Amino acid sequence: MIRGIRLSVAGIRLPKIITIFIWLVNGCILPAVANIRLPAVIGNNMVLQQKDTVKLWGWADPMEKISITTSWDQQTYATIASGDAGWEMAVPTPAAGGPFTITFKGKNQLTVSNILIGEVWICSGQSNMEMCGAWGLADIKAALPTAANANIRFFHIPKTTATTPQGDVAASWTMCDSNTLNTFSAVAYFFGKRLQETLHVPVGLVEASWGGTSAEVWTPDSIIFRDAVLRVAAKDILPSGMCPNKPGVAWNGMLSPITSYAIAGVIWYQGENNTGTSGTYTRLFTAMIEGWRHAWRRELPFYFVQIAPYHYREQNVGALLREAQWQSSRYPNTGMVVTTDLVSNVYDVHPANKHDVGARLADWALGETYQQPAAPYKNPSYQSHVIHQHKMVLSFAQATEGLTIHGKTVTELFIAGNDKVFYPAKSSIKKNTLLVWNEAVKDPVAVRYGFSNAATGNLFSNNGLPVIPFRTDNWPVPTN
Repeated sequence: MIRGIRLSVAGIRLPKIITIFIWLVNGCILPAVANIRLPAVIGNNMVLQQKDTVKLWGWADPMEKISITTSWDQQTYATIASGDAGWEMAVPTPAAGGPFTITFKGKNQLTVSNILIGEVWICSGQSNMEMCGAWGLADIKAALPTAANANIRFFHIPKTTATTPQGDVAASWTMCDSNTLNTFSAVAYFFGKRLQETLHVPVGLVEASWGGTSAEVWTPDSIIFRDAVLRVAAKDILPSGMCPNKPGVAWNGMLSPITSYAIAGVIWYQGENNTGTSGTYTRLFTAMIEGWRHAWRRELPFYFVQIAPYHYREQNVGALLREAQWQSSRYPNTGMVVTTDLVSNVYDVHPANKHDVGARLADWALGETYQQPAAPYKNPSYQSHVIHQHKMVLSFAQATEGLTIHGKTVTELFIAGNDKVFYPAKSSIKKNTLLVWNEAVKDPVAVRYGFSNAATGNLFSNNGLPVIPFRTDNWPVPTN
């Protein structure tokens, strides 16, 4: 007895209670509660990348024996959880099909069902990628009544930040129907729908988007911090109450947790929030692409959207960002969609036409990644020029079928001499060349087309794609 406190409880003497307590703390007599656990991206309704070696992973007790059985080949694979409670197994996938199941057995048993095997794409960026039916988009609202398609699956990652790379996300796979589509990226849906209808395989779409974000927050911070130029530019990201502004935090919270999940490629729509740092955007964007490829350990195709014409408050910042994106498109295994002809209101930074944007991204994927016959997808681009009789003769790549004007004369076209004073230009077309002149410019030096914030332009290839805005000079451009 210690001051009236009994040394036994329910007939058990205190030394035995202490022993039981120690056992409980050490887990020696606890039931097997550390069951096999899976990341959210490995779950019911998921789409696995076809004809690939995909990684399955999760957590369990250290040294726990785990068997994995895949129903498409009835093969069983064995692995053992490591000392840090993680486990992984690489398994081969067949050609597209399903539905299938995967059974995981350890101290417990889990069965993941309704699995399809097909093509998986990451769909990321800022608000123009995030826009969905809930935003009031007419093209999505029109699609809702017939949206149900079990061969299109969504994995919508919620907005999350973290200062270090995370191991999981709070999301789940769903099938496409009028409810799930209404809150899913419109661009991603129209991209996936075109792939699914053309390739006749299941398509899995993983959305990770956040309106108002700069590319820095989607880039692993180690890439930015070890590059002096990008490190300085990142300081110019303005803070916002609606989105993060620190390098790497969206990457850490939303994409890093799924980099073990096999994918076919990436579509990206972002740039509006980097118009203030256009001078370093090509360096940043290509570094981001390479960082994603390193994380996924594959040369991912990366197809992105050039930002649309819009009346930014600062002069020429949109034009300079579009130029940086065009320069980025020369990076290996990338492709750029031009949207100058898809904008009905240049005072709205969120163009309503998402159907054609998604379709053009899909045409890039069909033509380049899948080597399928597709609609024309490579926009005509300025290639070179010569001076001939006081005129500049411009040649274009991807214009073998010739150029055409949607209207009487080419708009948003200017020419200058050495004085750097630009005059509205006259022009004529000869196949895939454009002759440009102005009587006031006797010795022309430079031509600009569509090179302003809100220019839409009317110069197209004969296959219907707009010419990419360009300038032939590299003179300083005012942005105040």
